[in-house]
Amino acid sequence: MARKSGGTILQEELYPPSAQPAREEFDHARLVDLDVDEESPFLRGQKRVSARRSSLPKKAASRLLWATIALAFLCVAAIAAAALYEYSERSWRFRVESSDNIEVTGMENVTKAQIMEVMGADIGRNIFFSPLAQQKAQLEQIPWVESASVMRFVPNRLSVEIHERTPIAFARVGPRISLIDAGGTLMELPQKHKYSFPVILGMNPGEPHSTRAPRMRAYNELVQELDSGGARYSQDLSEVDLSDLENLKVRVNDPAGDVLVELGSSEYLKRYKTYVSHVREWRQQFQKLESVNLRYDNQVIVNPEIEGKSRQSALSASAARAAAAAGVKPAALITRMSPHDRSVPKPAFELTEKKLGSAAAKKPMVRAKIKRTKAGKSASSKKVAAKASASGPNAAAATSRVATHKPEAKKQPAPSAVVHPTIPKPSPAIAKQQSSTSSD
Repeated sequence: MARKSGGTILQEELYPPSAQPAREEFDHARLVDLDVDEESPFLRGQKRVSARRSSLPKKAASRLLWATIALAFLCVAAIAAAALYEYSERSWRFRVESSDNIEVTGMENVTKAQIMEVMGADIGRNIFFSPLAQQKAQLEQIPWVESASVMRFVPNRLSVEIHERTPIAFARVGPRISLIDAGGTLMELPQKHKYSFPVILGMNPGEPHSTRAPRMRAYNELVQELDSGGARYSQDLSEVDLSDLENLKVRVNDPAGDVLVELGSSEYLKRYKTYVSHVREWRQQFQKLESVNLRYDNQVIVNPEIEGKSRQSALSASAARAAAAAGVKPAALITRMSPHDRSVPKPAFELTEKKLGSAAAKKPMVRAKIKRTKAGKSASSKKVAAKASASGPNAAAATSRVATHKPEAKKQPAPSAVVHPTIPKPSPAIAKQQSSTSSD
């Protein structure tokens, strides 16, 4: 093959047409790797420069920085809180100085003295050391308090909020009358308010709320049914006997005379309306209307013998006055006793015929001095009567049977006093006075 004489080699000879696209792709790839500003005029591979990397990732370093900042903030806050706690513990500014710093709201029947019995220990105490939960529990032990809340307000003020119970009736428990709420809790009678409730009977002192709860449910059902329709028949009742839940008894405060009405355990309104519509007729038929039994359907029993009647303790004079001032109806203040409960009082002393006979034998004879006058025996009888009246009523009764003296007798002693077996023995004081009179 003949060599070309020229020194120039054409591009077509170096790169045949089949390899042209591959060459162009190679050149483009190399140009992409190079930076535009630092593009080398020569087609050679650039030397890579190694970069120094940190041992901790950037994200972990950021988290560590924020954790350090938070820890520093917490330390500063803890130091500030400790300083504030020490200051609030020792400073006089947070101390309850007097009862004026204790504010009480919702108090109507609860007295301030009852509240201060619980909260009085906080006077002179730091407000942050007041046992609020313990004081709340103690306040709720007061009978009139249903719930209570105690709060502290900086710098030195306490706030007590009272929610009182709502009474629905009077309750006669033992020798006292108290108010009672729907749950069966007894409360003392207020001095400023009056109520028009009936008195509930059948409650026993010391019984738990679980025993009183069903009785109070029966009472609420009775009152709601009697007051349904706007009739308000419950205002006519002075007593409600809940001792037997199968037969509720109510005492109607009638101007013509209170009447005990037995209503059974259901249909109270229907049975009470029967009483209201026939009470005048029954008063005309019977001389005295005391009770009516309406617990049986289609049957009315007037003045029946009440069975299972609960015994009541007599009210004291102070309890009766307090109950009357609170609005208890007069018919509910009377203590009623059955004939079997009426006992005859025991006498102070008792004398039998044997004792009377021995007393008459030991008693000295009473001799009357008789003076002869013109009147004769009339003067002697007047003297004996005068001595008998001077010796007292018992001696007068004893000498009422003195025998008459005969005019022909010169001097006859008066017989001894005749003691009748039915006449009681005179007291020792009277006997002593009688013996001294006889000796004169």
